[in-house]
Amino acid sequence: MTSYDVRPVARIESPLTDLAAAPKQGDEGAPPARVVFDPAFHAAAADLRPGDRLVLLTWLHAADREVQAVHPRSDPDRPRQGVFSTRSPDRPNPIGLHTVTVTAAENGTLTVTGLEAIDGTPVLDVKPVLGEVAGR
Repeated sequence: MTSYDVRPVARIESPLTDLAAAPKQGDEGAPPARVVFDPAFHAAAADLRPGDRLVLLTWLHAADREVQAVHPRSDPDRPRQGVFSTRSPDRPNPIGLHTVTVTAAENGTLTVTGLEAIDGTPVLDVKPVLGEVAGR
């Protein structure tokens, strides 16, 4: 198999430090967090503003990459499922997908809501949430 090189464009600063205590999804009580861009990518983030809805792609660095099946939501009463049919962070390539809202933007740093990633999580990419596409 081919491998690919990726480099973080930012890191998460969050009061969430314990993976086990972090919410499973961003809308389940995640506190505000900061996305701190590497200075090399400040120009790429220059147009982001409060109110913007973004998709963050992260590298879930604390994940177990050997896991292929889990009990959804870590509930042992639920049957095991392959990780590709779940949102488990434990998976062969632990890429996180998070929809967030920007509440503040300044000097290469965004403050966001709706982010359940733990402190120190690398951000691989940032994309805007698209609205309705005209002409469908």
